[in-house]
Amino acid sequence: MLNDSTGATASDPPSVAARPAGPIAWLRARIPPQVRFAFSFGIAFFLLEYLVLPEIASARRDVHVLGQVNAVSLVVATALEAAALLAYAELSRTVLEPDAPPRSVQLRINMSSLALSHVVPGGTAPGGALAYRLLTDEGVSGSVAAFGLAAQGMGSAVVLNVIFWLALVVSIPLSGFNRLYGFAALASVFLLLAFFGTVALVTRGQRQADAWLRRVAVHVPFTTPDGVSRMLEKIADRITLLLTNRRLLSGALTWASANWLLDAASLWVFLWAFGHLVSPVDLLVAYGLANIVAVLPITPGGLGVVEGTLIPTLVWFRVPLAIATVGVLSWRLLNFWLPIPVGGGCYFSLKVRRRRRA
Repeated sequence: MLNDSTGATASDPPSVAARPAGPIAWLRARIPPQVRFAFSFGIAFFLLEYLVLPEIASARRDVHVLGQVNAVSLVVATALEAAALLAYAELSRTVLEPDAPPRSVQLRINMSSLALSHVVPGGTAPGGALAYRLLTDEGVSGSVAAFGLAAQGMGSAVVLNVIFWLALVVSIPLSGFNRLYGFAALASVFLLLAFFGTVALVTRGQRQADAWLRRVAVHVPFTTPDGVSRMLEKIADRITLLLTNRRLLSGALTWASANWLLDAASLWVFLWAFGHLVSPVDLLVAYGLANIVAVLPITPGGLGVVEGTLIPTLVWFRVPLAIATVGVLSWRLLNFWLPIPVGGGCYFSLKVRRRRRA
């Protein structure tokens, strides 16, 4: 059977079939385990020393705010965060239609991917690679999985930028201009141009893109020009399907918006639970700014970057520092830390499910 990503067939010689599945596996096979362990330990120590411990110290200074917490509001905030994750799973299933796995499986794939992206540097790339493998394990073709993950990530980012821009237009006349807004606005413009440029290149300039990718594929290990060409054709077909099917397109936009807005609403409720009612417009500006800055693959899941951007921006919007700190850190406990063990359990359950089906 033809493999979508490489063009290899079942009749390939054993020497080819024995190769690692991709460049990452090929690189890992040639790096001694001791070196990989030392590198991972160094990253973990850096994150602990410079990002986690300062946040814990800051939270301890503001611990008196915990006495003001509204317990019911914390339950509501947790429910909103869970709803945001469910909305993202629905977004995944929408862009994968009609080949999407069952809802429970898609949710577990997303949680597994999210957990990995929260512990490994490199932005969403490691989590995306894991999601791709888990989707193909569930019978989703390589081209559909690749398109779905790309559409899910880029489309979600575009929706976030639109939300940020709309909130920014309303907020600046009311609250003034922050210098960070300029950076975020510039990043938004580049991301939107990259997104729409890629869509136009793949759908309308497919012949030029195919010729360029075939030239590149010659120099990339584990790929063939024919395999890349077939992959591009299938992805172009999927993009055209999504853009011309109003039901799918509106569904994807709806679920992407719901994911961001529910996540932001969870943060808003956390701040309210600790005693401060912030304007929803101001919160969306601060929230959008932090998540746009966190796109830079500096730390896993934007650890430290989100907090370091969000807390000062909320203070700019007249949220007391103690409430901003405890509210953001409490929200990040659900948003960042809790998905790690939950995602690990989801990954294990998918492995058990696959063994039972084998």
